[in-house]
Amino acid sequence: MSSLANLEPSIRLSFQNPSSEKTSVFGKGISDLCRGVRSKGSLNAAAKDIGMAYSKAWRIIKETEDALGVQLLIRDGAHGSELTPEGKQLLDTYDAMSEKLSQEAVKLYEKLSK
Repeated sequence: MSSLANLEPSIRLSFQNPSSEKTSVFGKGISDLCRGVRSKGSLNAAAKDIGMAYSKAWRIIKETEDALGVQLLIRDGAHGSELTPEGKQLLDTYDAMSEKLSQEAVKLYEKLSK
């Protein structure tokens, strides 16, 4: 058996705004935060779940929103946060595309590594 048989591809997807001068993208880290906000109702709780300080999570979300030109979260102070409709759509699209790309990458790797 080839030592390559134990390997599998890893695909990293991100969305960016090509007309923005800012370099922040919507990728794995932001998607993890958004997923946490959707399930916990709080950016603070989402940040804690992934071991990130709230201030850093807030900064990353704000920088990404500015770069994409899309508001991802509705913040209600002590009452928590929720995804905007655009934030929900972007997260759902990201998750679906990531899953599909990962599945296709595994198939392609199996085919090409023989």
